[in-house]
Amino acid sequence: MIRVKIKKIADVKTPFYAHKGDAGVDLYAAEDYLLKPMERKLIGTGIKIEIPYGYEAQVRPKSGLALEHGISHANSIGTIDSCYRGEIKIPMINFSDKAYKIEKGKKIAQMVFAKVEEAVFEEIDELEQTTRNEQGFGSTGLD
Repeated sequence: MIRVKIKKIADVKTPFYAHKGDAGVDLYAAEDYLLKPMERKLIGTGIKIEIPYGYEAQVRPKSGLALEHGISHANSIGTIDSCYRGEIKIPMINFSDKAYKIEKGKKIAQMVFAKVEEAVFEEIDELEQTTRNEQGFGSTGLD
């Protein structure tokens, strides 16, 4: 368990785990906004957080918004670094052909915390060979 400090800058709900065993907490809109079809807009959550060093917060779309309304995040999964102290804002996008009303206090994202490691890069002339090597997209087929 990690301790995450939170500062509210608007009248919003504090994130919480709805069920024991949930991976993420919901984030709520701190404002109303009518999101037009194919429009992108940063929506504030009204909170700032202090994530311990060695962790990140991953901000993910809500599956219900995506399935029922075509609403997602312009960056799919966003990372909040431990050194960031600004308001968490969600880059919402409307993939549907109808406007969608984002309402203050309604769920717009979920946030999951993950441990991260810093990498040390070592330049080499050749990488070790594998059975896959440079085979990329579609290399394992669809069957």
